[in-house]
Amino acid sequence: MANKDKGTGYRFSKKSSGKTYSLVEIVKSDTTMANKGPDNTVLAFPIVAILELIIALGSTLFLVLFSLLKNAPLEEHANAIITTDPAKAPWYLMGLQEMLEHMHPTLAGIALPTLAVLFLMVIPYIDHSKEGSGVWFTSERGKKITKWTAIYTVIVMIAFVVLDNAFPPRELLRDVLPNLITQSLIPLTVMTFLVLLPVFILMKTTKERKPTAREVMLVLFTVLFFTGIVLTLTGFLFRGPGFHLYWPWDMPNGYNPFDGL
Repeated sequence: MANKDKGTGYRFSKKSSGKTYSLVEIVKSDTTMANKGPDNTVLAFPIVAILELIIALGSTLFLVLFSLLKNAPLEEHANAIITTDPAKAPWYLMGLQEMLEHMHPTLAGIALPTLAVLFLMVIPYIDHSKEGSGVWFTSERGKKITKWTAIYTVIVMIAFVVLDNAFPPRELLRDVLPNLITQSLIPLTVMTFLVLLPVFILMKTTKERKPTAREVMLVLFTVLFFTGIVLTLTGFLFRGPGFHLYWPWDMPNGYNPFDGL
């Protein structure tokens, strides 16, 4: 029990009512949801779940409307004697099939995809900085790095496909060098050079300070991402009969990837 005292303001009597009391005041502070999680994080699951639900519903609505507006008939039964020309993989494997045109199958179908997956797995262990967490491309500098790396990748990968199709080392040097060199070492060296070149440029153009691990990861991931896009679109849109390069509208035998769309 607290009674008013003229000198000290409050005094407590010895007599107790058996009840408990607490002194409470309103102070300016963080909300109960902020700065309480691990590493000063904020619970974002409800927002993420709502966004994912909207995307899922929107994608479902698009597929339903597209299926109502466009007919997609099945082709005739497959004939084991006659192979479709061009015989293409599903779109999500089209990039790998395109790589088979430029290097040995073991390198294109096993070694390089394994290295790409391992790279994605080790990114959190290489780039463990919390700076710029939750911000697209970390900073304005990160946006510029990603933009120029994407432009570089699109240009050099298209050039690689066109030049290798016109002057394939495996054909030009077939009787000069072993297949290990023409189908594996040469394309692997070229691909390694093209992937590491933007990292080298980043280090040379950054004079005031060394590039951070985040910036290097942005470069390498952007190269990997846009390389996959270029190879997939090349195989899907520009490979015709004999898996040769054609403009989509100039493909022989009536084949056109836009037919039926």
